[in-house]
Amino acid sequence: MRIPTSLALLAISLSATTRLTAQSTDSMRMGHHDHPVAGGGVLPAGWSARPDGTGEITNVKFVVMEPGYHLTLGPATILYRKDDLANGPFHATVTIHQMKKLEHPEGYGILFGGKALSEQGQQYTYFLVRDDGTYLLKRREGDKTSEITKGWTPHPAIKKAGPEGKTSNLLEVDAKKDPRKVDFKVNGQTVYTTDAGTMDLKGIVGLRVNHNLDVHIQDFAVHR
Repeated sequence: MRIPTSLALLAISLSATTRLTAQSTDSMRMGHHDHPVAGGGVLPAGWSARPDGTGEITNVKFVVMEPGYHLTLGPATILYRKDDLANGPFHATVTIHQMKKLEHPEGYGILFGGKALSEQGQQYTYFLVRDDGTYLLKRREGDKTSEITKGWTPHPAIKKAGPEGKTSNLLEVDAKKDPRKVDFKVNGQTVYTTDAGTMDLKGIVGLRVNHNLDVHIQDFAVHR
């Protein structure tokens, strides 16, 4: 029996729609959408922000809140100041307090070697931790990213979230103590070390926080 072309096309269309709806539902169930944020779009003096992809700055709320800053996100975002520029060995530190429970783990931490951060050809390396006790080191060049460490790697130094989703971690990128290497530390313990020659250390040092996080940022500093 031959099925009319119009019916065959309709069946294909319905099948594709069903798959897309299922994918969309699964994505939402997994928390892979950016939450709306009220009161976003205004940054503290001297700071710039760049959301990933098509994310909107209106869904980034970054305010002074002593001690430090409070950040509420829809899209994953980088935050930086032009004055935090490293032209040689540096030591960057920040304590980040995760304030709310997440639908799934998301990373936060330090970026360095930042160049053209507001342009299409942005470049930086980033060191993140998550509330499941893992860390990640990656490199971004334009729209492409490449892993330096192999995926999210567990380490006992990283504090995991409690039942309410709260946790605090002190992150450090130390390229100053021994200029031949770069140490990546969490809560005072080195979780990863690499040859300084493999890292692009010159550029802006800032922060990267992934989507839907609600965090308090304390004692961010760049020592040159």
